Amino acid sequence: MVPTAAGRTLHRLVLPVVRNLSVAHEQMARLSGVVSGSVTMGIPTSLATSLLPGMLIRFTQAYPDIEVVVVDGYSSALIELVNDGQIHFAVINRPTDQLGLIMDPLVEGQMVLVTASGSDDDDTPIALKKLTEHKLVLPTQRHGVRVELDRLASNRNFALDPRLELDVLDGIVELVADSDWASILPSIVVRRHLAAGRIRVRAIEPAMVWRLAVIHHPRQPLDPASLAFIDHLREELLAMTGDGLITAAI
Repeated sequence: MVPTAAGRTLHRLVLPVVRNLSVAHEQMARLSGVVSGSVTMGIPTSLATSLLPGMLIRFTQAYPDIEVVVVDGYSSALIELVNDGQIHFAVINRPTDQLGLIMDPLVEGQMVLVTASGSDDDDTPIALKKLTEHKLVLPTQRHGVRVELDRLASNRNFALDPRLELDVLDGIVELVADSDWASILPSIVVRRHLAAGRIRVRAIEPAMVWRLAVIHHPRQPLDPASLAFIDHLREELLAMTGDGLITAAI
């Protein structure tokens, strides 16, 4: 079925009304002091392990009447799930292409060089061109982090040449922590490993900035439960800006 011109016009006019109703519903729910419902959201696997555990505990304490289902996967797979209406929203590596979805910036930070804790104690930023002096292990080219790394490097007329490729980011960190290998990863992914003293990180010059965004389908406005979850996630990320690993929570 192909929509007529009148149908497309009606859709364009009605959609903002539906969004406004969703916002009004959320505000009324917050005024009542009780937000309930269910949230089905998607998130990259690397963030699911590094960010969600503690955040989910605090969220369920704050919102005991909201049920949460988390689906992890590559950003490309999560985009398909949002498009198909199988999940309410997803956190993804922010793409440069238009997706036909509503996309709200969430957070940005830096890619960092990751080495073992007993490696060179130089904490000064490393020049981009010197990254190839390290034995690099990176995610494969189907991984959202690698896609972003290659894009950032290409923008600077530079090519990354890893000798090992591994999609499990926690596995990369473990490998690096126990060897003389190095990696380039988003700062938020290595945060807990850095706190445990197992690795060192160095900033890269010029900075390689990664960005996360929340996406959802324009035909499925976010309900109060989903908005509460996103707000809580944003607050958790904002609290991390103090350690310098995250540049800004937007």
